[in-house]
Amino acid sequence: MRFKLPGFLGVVFSSLGFVLVLFGCAIPFRCQADTSDVEDTTARFQMTYNWQRHPAYPAAYSGPNSLNAYAETMYTFSADAFLGFRPWEGGEVYFTPELFQGVPFSNNLVGMGGFTNGEITRAAGPSLTLYRQKLFLRQTWDNGGGTEHIESDLNQMAGWHDKNRFVLTIGNFSTLDVFDPNTYAKDPRTQFMNWGNMTYAAYDYAADARGFGWGFAGEWYQDDWVLRFGRMTGPTQPNMLSVDTAIGSHYGDQVEVEHAHTLYGRPGKVRVLGWRDRAVLASFSDALAWLNAHPGQYTGPDALYAVRNTNKIKYGVGVNVEQEISDSTGFFMRVMKADGRTETYAFTEADASFSSGFLIKGDRWGRHEDNVGISLMRNTISADRRHFLEAGGISFFIGDGRLNYRPEDIFEGFYSLSLGKEYWLTADYQLIQNPAYNADRGPIDVYALRFHAEF
Repeated sequence: MRFKLPGFLGVVFSSLGFVLVLFGCAIPFRCQADTSDVEDTTARFQMTYNWQRHPAYPAAYSGPNSLNAYAETMYTFSADAFLGFRPWEGGEVYFTPELFQGVPFSNNLVGMGGFTNGEITRAAGPSLTLYRQKLFLRQTWDNGGGTEHIESDLNQMAGWHDKNRFVLTIGNFSTLDVFDPNTYAKDPRTQFMNWGNMTYAAYDYAADARGFGWGFAGEWYQDDWVLRFGRMTGPTQPNMLSVDTAIGSHYGDQVEVEHAHTLYGRPGKVRVLGWRDRAVLASFSDALAWLNAHPGQYTGPDALYAVRNTNKIKYGVGVNVEQEISDSTGFFMRVMKADGRTETYAFTEADASFSSGFLIKGDRWGRHEDNVGISLMRNTISADRRHFLEAGGISFFIGDGRLNYRPEDIFEGFYSLSLGKEYWLTADYQLIQNPAYNADRGPIDVYALRFHAEF
């Protein structure tokens, strides 16, 4: 689908008005965020439009799940209302309805491990779709150690809490709302756009196809340490929208330990995350054996479907580092290794991932609200996944019919220009070497423009 500006403007203003009226001023929430030290209610809004284009690129061959080699465009549009109130002491309830519209490259989410737009998982096609994104309760129990102020933010009300505390989140939310935070690389609406900078590409966290689920997460804050743990629902079938509510049988567990430190007078944090999924999944060794037993009969992902009949365990461990370098510059790094024996459960096709870069504020040139980001990413796949693809196998997101394996390397750089207190325009460039781990295809240049507003 080719994007036309006038139609988009009509969508933006009509959608934003709909969200504001239906979810803001029409119910007893403030129509602007409270700027006091403590908020008892909140109503905040965001709107993001992300347009991307890749020119034609070289490809020796293409398969069922290859990114189109000819020039094409894609887009996503989201409008969210972040509504919350305090029902009792220490309690917070949040509800996030979302309007979403979007069409990915190739009219399908295929052809890469590190996709170029972190919002594309929620693409609903060319028609606006309204759905409940989140509905959850957060309860905090204070436990001394002095107090600190919690700043007002999306899904976060301003207030005071003890530095030592326990926080329980329960309901419908994203695993990434709690786990794997990073000051410099986290939000694809305001920072880097690529999935590999949003979180670990190898983090196959349990979620429905839009990236959300039901479950709980606990956070224990004690001095310079934070311990997080939680369990979330996954999809009934890998990468599908319907949620598997049998959270005692099929689930994603995660445990994360965080330590805050000071290095040469500058704050930083180190996090270690371990995760474990249990679900009905296909192992690549079984799927490869099925392929070899059915020569010439294979179309699409039949091999994975045929052997997806028992519960499998998959797991991984990652390290997340953030470090302030100066008043205006921050460094980040994520590295993760997963076991790589089974198909993707709910995120993307990567069994090991690395990302690192810098986020720089525009203070040095008198533009405090501007940001510049540069990053490098590398995604790799396991021997089991590689052998399956080399034999002509097709998995959910990738499959060129054959494979000349190389790691998928990605560069991303962006400049985010502040247009005022609540508006930003971002220009982004990504270079993908060996898309879907195939040296016979690419490289791919991806150019993007993103408009983001918060109220």
